[in-house]
Amino acid sequence: MAMSEPITIHAAKTRFSELVRRVEAGEEIVIARGDKPVAKLVPIPPAVAPKRQFGSLKGLVELDEAFWDPLTDEELEQWGLK
Repeated sequence: MAMSEPITIHAAKTRFSELVRRVEAGEEIVIARGDKPVAKLVPIPPAVAPKRQFGSLKGLVELDEAFWDPLTDEELEQWGLK
């Protein structure tokens, strides 16, 4: 990621939309109060969904034999299947 020269708070307020576009493009923007850097605008990494792992609920969920019984007409209606 490229880091820019520090930009003053006043300039950052004036050019905020432009700075956000630059950050979206991968640039890091340093914000300074006078000559002292005080903050940094950085891109947020894309959210990554956790990988599903087969068997991760083993021991946490139990099904009794009735689970495999066919649904009744009433249950089928409740699910909108009849």
